Amino acid sequence: MRPGGASSGRRMTLASTSDNPAPEGAIEEYVRAADGVRLRAARWTPAGAKRGTVAILGGRGEFIEKFFEMAHDLLARGLAVAALDWRGQGGSDRLLPNARKGHVGDFSQFGRDLEAFVAEVLEPHCPRPWFGLGHSMGGAILLLIDEAGRCPFERLVLTSPMIAVKGVDHRGPARLLAGTLVALGFGGAFAPGNNAETFWARPFAGNVFTTDAARYARIAGLLETAPHLFLGGPTAGWAHAAFRAMRRFDDPNFSRRAATPKLIIASGADRVTDCAAAERFAARLRGGRMIVVEGAEHEILFERDALRDQFWAAFDAFVPGAAARETPVATAPE
Repeated sequence: MRPGGASSGRRMTLASTSDNPAPEGAIEEYVRAADGVRLRAARWTPAGAKRGTVAILGGRGEFIEKFFEMAHDLLARGLAVAALDWRGQGGSDRLLPNARKGHVGDFSQFGRDLEAFVAEVLEPHCPRPWFGLGHSMGGAILLLIDEAGRCPFERLVLTSPMIAVKGVDHRGPARLLAGTLVALGFGGAFAPGNNAETFWARPFAGNVFTTDAARYARIAGLLETAPHLFLGGPTAGWAHAAFRAMRRFDDPNFSRRAATPKLIIASGADRVTDCAAAERFAARLRGGRMIVVEGAEHEILFERDALRDQFWAAFDAFVPGAAARETPVATAPE
């Protein structure tokens, strides 16, 4: 199989459960990035008229099965859905012998993943216009691709984008420590303070993802059905790559070069990514807006219905079913 070509195997491996069912009509496929890494993707087509396609691009450690509810919601809106597991996580190739380690050498490698996804999944199968929906690390990746002038989407919706990590100064000692570990050959070791445990194995109380116990239990329950999909902590190499990306977001000219219209939806109670850093970044955007959903934790789409509804109100105002045009977005109520 040539690099970038689709896999001939179509054996379904999506982990669909009674409380987290896959939308009907799922088509799962594998593609290869230009450097040979095999990536898992899935897509769905809505019944009736098709208003375009939303590409779901998750954060660190996320996988397609986490987004089944979101896919249901998008299909009900007449939007086709395509989702990708980034390299090193979910059902895509892991990059280290210890599959629990979340690792990448540089965020530019994720650009190869998106190129393969566009060429082998979006181009041949998905109706235009295309919209990118990136969460956390996925949002950071989309911003980097947009700034480089290679964004394939009409519009971007970014939830809790990883502009900065809450409580971590990516310009200070943490960055120096990660860089030192990489230089000494320990880039594949867990970053200090991390191990193979997934956060989803912990009790709901005190979690940093959501205030919705049922949605938390739904994802945590996948640990029994599909433990191979989960990651533990990041490596020093991943942390070093992430800090380099965050430093780029500090450049006041970065957001001016990232010209694709975008909507940033931040969570007011986020303890994973830094909401204030995202607000400073958004203030410099060309053709971009930001709303803050007060009371929401990091995973806005796994939050209580009252908080999710604010996301969907903003999304519906921003993502039209035709070529992108400027659409006012109301500030979500507190």
